[in-house]
Amino acid sequence: MQHNTLGASGIQVSKICLGTMTWGEQNTADEAHAQLDYALSHGVNFIDTAEMYPVPPCKETYTRTEQIIGAWIAARGKRDDFVLASKIAGPTGNNANGLEPYIRNGNDFSRAQIFEACEASLKRLNTDYLDLYQLHWPERQANYFGKLGIDKLPESEAFTPFEEIIDALSELVKQGKIRAYGLSNETPWGAMRYLAAHERQPETARAATIQNPYSLLNRSYEVGLSEVSLRENLPLLAYSPLAFGVLTGKYRHGAMPAGSRLALFERFKRYSKPQGFAAVERYAQIADEAGLSLTALSLAFVNDRPFVASNIIGATTLEQLAENIASAAVTLSPDVLDAIDAVHAEISNPCP
Repeated sequence: MQHNTLGASGIQVSKICLGTMTWGEQNTADEAHAQLDYALSHGVNFIDTAEMYPVPPCKETYTRTEQIIGAWIAARGKRDDFVLASKIAGPTGNNANGLEPYIRNGNDFSRAQIFEACEASLKRLNTDYLDLYQLHWPERQANYFGKLGIDKLPESEAFTPFEEIIDALSELVKQGKIRAYGLSNETPWGAMRYLAAHERQPETARAATIQNPYSLLNRSYEVGLSEVSLRENLPLLAYSPLAFGVLTGKYRHGAMPAGSRLALFERFKRYSKPQGFAAVERYAQIADEAGLSLTALSLAFVNDRPFVASNIIGATTLEQLAENIASAAVTLSPDVLDAIDAVHAEISNPCP
């Protein structure tokens, strides 16, 4: 298993990261613990979660995923053997697609909210520290969760100054409660503002990572943010690399497997667009000609990108998890990569 460094933090993580957002909804605690045991025994040392999980969020399940992981940590110990990341939820307005994590009074990125949210996550996770603490989505109006285009700004818009946010996160680093912090669902403008705020206050900690969607169906990260990643040492933690399972091929030709995410939750339509399915057929042909499953091709493509530090995979079965982790050993030939780019040129970012 290849390992990469999370920006300037010095933290080494496996190329594959274990995502957890189904735990407590589509997966039981026992199934989640089995996934954790399997992943760590097969070279994965990186676990990503969030206070909001599982998804889709609701009052009854809010924070359940962190609690499940916390129970596993309490039972297994060995906390220093893996890298643990979590996230503070942003405001539930601002294009958040109806996300409503029933959380703190205020739910912003003020100093008080960051401290309160971090303490609560640490308690639920049964740990004294987080290796990486991330801002789940911007507090301000911005493009994220599939929204594209801002033609004007609201007449009145208030959000926490970047300087205050990084000052609070830096204090958590000094206290030993987090080792580093990262961004998520962020834009090029936002990423550069965080980096500039640090440059103006060099005594503060610097953002280490950015966690955004990236897959064969959504390469919009390459439009502006990949350059930021490469030039500013702000690597990507890629989420949804299989596009809600669409890039496994299980929804091809109108199939809707019982118990699958799209069958269970109608709201997950981001990757269910006609052009997306058209692209899937083209990528499936490339995979077949290369002697690979569509899953392996899709994950290996993300693994191959030089701006990606870790690929956040998710699974509801151990069989899926095994195939996802095995993608770390798959190398795509130049001809296969050229074929992928040819499809992308014709059907560019069908599901941003």
